[in-house]
Amino acid sequence: MAEKDSPPGPASGRTAASLDDIDRQIVGLLLKDGRVSVRALAEQVHISRANAYTRIGRLVAEDVISGFTARLNPKRAGLGTSAYITVTIEQNAWRDISRELRDIPYVEHVALVGGDFDVLVLVRTPDNEALRHVVLERVQAIAGVRSSRTWLVFDEVRGPGADWTT
Repeated sequence: MAEKDSPPGPASGRTAASLDDIDRQIVGLLLKDGRVSVRALAEQVHISRANAYTRIGRLVAEDVISGFTARLNPKRAGLGTSAYITVTIEQNAWRDISRELRDIPYVEHVALVGGDFDVLVLVRTPDNEALRHVVLERVQAIAGVRSSRTWLVFDEVRGPGADWTT
């Protein structure tokens, strides 16, 4: 495989970067508060600021940390209607369908899955009319989409995620 064709990641054949306890603590702190200063982060994990900058830079370079972002409260931001759309597709159309789904406004997450359907899409819209437009006029219009089902979300809670302290 040519170098330009190599998959992204820390090294060929490896999917996870090697993280020590300090790296895990840094990841955990950044997940709790992505706005924490490097100074405060360094103090909390008992390393120098220079070491913290170096470690964060490495974690970003190795794509362990893929970005820094705010966590949005969809309802308070005007996106009060959330739904999961399950999509059944023609199997050889995954790449094109994935590319088109990513370009649809209000699509938050797209996952290729195994099971009774092929793709799971999380959509957050201002209202049911916008959701109807996304499903009936955008998703179902994509070449290769065979069928879809829409599951309205009535309530959501966040789980704790991975424990980065161990």
